[in-house]
Amino acid sequence: MAADLIPHEGVLGPDEDYEGMLFDGASFAEADAGHCHFLDSSFLNVSFDGGRLRKARFTDVTLRETRFVGSDLAETGWQDVTLDGCALAGVQAFSASMRRVTFRSCKLDSVNFRGGTLTEVRFEDCVLRDAEFGGATLRRVSFGGCTLARADFTKASCDEVDLRGAELGISGGYESLRGATIDSVQLVGLAPLLARHLGIIVAE
Repeated sequence: MAADLIPHEGVLGPDEDYEGMLFDGASFAEADAGHCHFLDSSFLNVSFDGGRLRKARFTDVTLRETRFVGSDLAETGWQDVTLDGCALAGVQAFSASMRRVTFRSCKLDSVNFRGGTLTEVRFEDCVLRDAEFGGATLRRVSFGGCTLARADFTKASCDEVDLRGAELGISGGYESLRGATIDSVQLVGLAPLLARHLGIIVAE
């Protein structure tokens, strides 16, 4: 696919359409790319430091070894997107809409998905630290092989969410996990936290 793409040069601008583009090794500092549409494009070893991509759309896009640090991805739209080996830190992705998106071997640190809608999203072998899913809608979302540390699901809505195979560290929103699937090993680990949350006293 990359051989058929047009190499991109220069900066990103707002309200632009980027179709069939290859972003290879680019570094964007404080990019102003709100309302852009990235279509049938590929990002390889790209870094976004800060920047505003609010309400941008990513459709049929692949991102590999790409980094977002402190970037504004709020209200963005993602459809048929794969992120492979990417890192996201301090990213605002609240109210984002994601459909058929795969995060593979990614590191997500303090990413805010609050109020977002995630449909058919797969997190595979990822590390998620301080991820915020508060008030988000998760439908057919899976976390196979992931490590979740201090993930917050407060007031989230879960429908066919599969947590099996993940290491679960949940800081809030246990009641919102109604509709999620866990395995027996995870249940044993969560039992003391669930008991504490429900006010159940366990005594010998």
